[in-house]
Amino acid sequence: MIELNVVAPQQTPATSRRPEWLRVKLPIGENYRQVRRLVDDYKLHTICQSGNCPNMGECWGAGTATFMILGNTCTRSCSFCAVKTGRPTEYDEDEPRRVAEAIRLMGVKHAVITSVNRDELPDRGAEIWYQTVRAVKESTPHVTIETLIPDVRATWSALERMIEAGQEVVSHNMETVQRLYRKVRPQAKYERSLEQIQRTKAYGKRTKSGIMVGLGETEEEVFQTMDDLLAHGCDVLTIGQYLQPTKMHLEVAEFIHPDQFARYKEVGLAKGFAFVESGPLVRSSYHAERHL
Repeated sequence: MIELNVVAPQQTPATSRRPEWLRVKLPIGENYRQVRRLVDDYKLHTICQSGNCPNMGECWGAGTATFMILGNTCTRSCSFCAVKTGRPTEYDEDEPRRVAEAIRLMGVKHAVITSVNRDELPDRGAEIWYQTVRAVKESTPHVTIETLIPDVRATWSALERMIEAGQEVVSHNMETVQRLYRKVRPQAKYERSLEQIQRTKAYGKRTKSGIMVGLGETEEEVFQTMDDLLAHGCDVLTIGQYLQPTKMHLEVAEFIHPDQFARYKEVGLAKGFAFVESGPLVRSSYHAERHL
């Protein structure tokens, strides 16, 4: 049994200037320019751009990117996310080929693919998911793949199709603690996301999830989310600072100190996660190659 000493998270009030540990460098370098050219030339979307990721300069500079399939418009209206919300018009059956070709040209060893929610599709976009993973595997068999998949709204046949194509890691983000779900993810359900992770694990996949902190959660609630994830078969956990993408989105409640992120990592590993990535700038696909 693990004994936890509960302490108040170290934090900086959100009304103050963004702390030094959240400063990032501007994207530069030939690798960055090459990734940008590939994304533009192949008419692809990335969560790096659509989600205003603070690590885009670092990741693209290292020659990696997280591709976002099924268009650039999401049917959900999560209050933390910068991706455009609306009625998607894009359903591109050639997209799997273009994603696979871009990954081949990038020469990466590990690829991460995510997507918007497509609740209007009967299969939630599962067929495009399947075809994309298969195209990458056929084009570059040596590449390992992580798929960060959306909530399938309990359409479990769609989930099975999404994850049966041969990817090594399947991620589905909880995003926040249970108490804040209605505020942060109004169209999602905490227990449903846990069940999705459990079903993915039962299928034999390495499972992964991520949460944001700084939304007003308590340390005890973060620990409870860890326990819930472990009880449902989650192997890998990422924890990062929530950053407000625009003034129309939720405000940051607090800036969590790096020491608190280190504590979350220590506790998560002690509880039983195989890997915990925890830090102010951590996002679900950050250093994803380590999570194998």
